[in-house]
Amino acid sequence: MPSPSLIDEINARLGELFAASPAQDIERNVRALLASGLERLDLATREEFEIQAKVLARTREKLAALEARVAELEQRLAPAGDDADPAGR
Repeated sequence: MPSPSLIDEINARLGELFAASPAQDIERNVRALLASGLERLDLATREEFEIQAKVLARTREKLAALEARVAELEQRLAPAGDDADPAGR
């Protein structure tokens, strides 16, 4: 059985070999290329997205309340028993 120091030495040399291999360079280049491409995209962070989702939810609630209020005001303004077209036709 080989000695532990021999195994450690082989392991270290293989590590050096793989670190300097073209596959490692390709991986680094692909990562850099992807990072560069993603930086150019106009992406929102998760935090920004969640904030905008909350703003949208509040806006929808306000819109629903305003629509209900307008409908109520239209009913108040409409003459009782008048079946005429609200557009005046």
